[in-house]
Amino acid sequence: MGKLIDSFGRQISYVRLAVTDRCNLRCQYCMPAQGIDIVPRKELLTYKEMYRITRVLTELGVNKVRLTGGEPFARKDFISFLEMLSYNDLLDAINITTNGALVSKHIKDLERLEKIKTINLSIDSLHADKFAKITRRDVFSEVYKTFELLEKSRLNLKLNVVVQSGFNTDEIVDFVALTKEKNIAVRFIEEMPFNGKGQRNTQEVWNYNKILNEIQSNYNITQLISEKSSTSRNFSVEGHIGTVGIIPAFTRTICNDCNRIRVTSTGTFKNCLFDDGVFNLRDFIRNGASNEDLKALFLSLIKEKPENGFIAEANRKGNVSESMSTIGG
Repeated sequence: MGKLIDSFGRQISYVRLAVTDRCNLRCQYCMPAQGIDIVPRKELLTYKEMYRITRVLTELGVNKVRLTGGEPFARKDFISFLEMLSYNDLLDAINITTNGALVSKHIKDLERLEKIKTINLSIDSLHADKFAKITRRDVFSEVYKTFELLEKSRLNLKLNVVVQSGFNTDEIVDFVALTKEKNIAVRFIEEMPFNGKGQRNTQEVWNYNKILNEIQSNYNITQLISEKSSTSRNFSVEGHIGTVGIIPAFTRTICNDCNRIRVTSTGTFKNCLFDDGVFNLRDFIRNGASNEDLKALFLSLIKEKPENGFIAEANRKGNVSESMSTIGG
């Protein structure tokens, strides 16, 4: 039936799949202090449904999946699902985004599954007190333990740092310093409004250019040639073995080469982070859809993918009000 190619000629090869909306942290840029309304478990996609969705997508040309949450390791039997997903012979890579607080005991399991390539570890401060302020939880020591274990593992490690004025902008230089002796990628992410309140948590915007200027003021850096569809602009740092990157998630200068789609934990298909969802796959499957029905649906939905995130946001039925935990981080 062909490949997933949108109206702008972009071939879709990457799906971000949220396995849960639950999270053990309460990061200020992600959700309110009281948390979010957690959906009943019966409304979540089952692992078998997730596998089926992923299998059909791979038959249409998707070869990478990123598993997110909420916090994916907060869902029971997540390792078993990773094992199940690894049987998909059309998948080249399984990547995971995690906050690290529940991961340290699972690292050997992750290493033995060959298709797991990269772990993105969200860590927004290198200081326990500031980390607790941002996340509203006192788990820094466990997250840093996970960081050290992952850095020594065979897995590619990327640190995700959401840059927030008044919280951690003074640590940008410290995060870059980690790449001197560690073969890791540190990526700074523009803050977005997906915190359940419909606006960014901080008023001052640290955008791509401001973050870049802060790095350039302290280090000699050279821009690297990245994959066309990369979400980050990446740089080498003189004298460092690791790399740094900046993800312009809010200014959206990376949309032209987007090769991604999203599926939330409740089965909502999203062509773009900024849209409000275009179809519920869970209900479609539970109403008896065949795999061929799913393929035809995906080929149709992908034609609705907007050219960029600004158009997706403009076409929403309402203002941005979701938590990133609900969408899939």
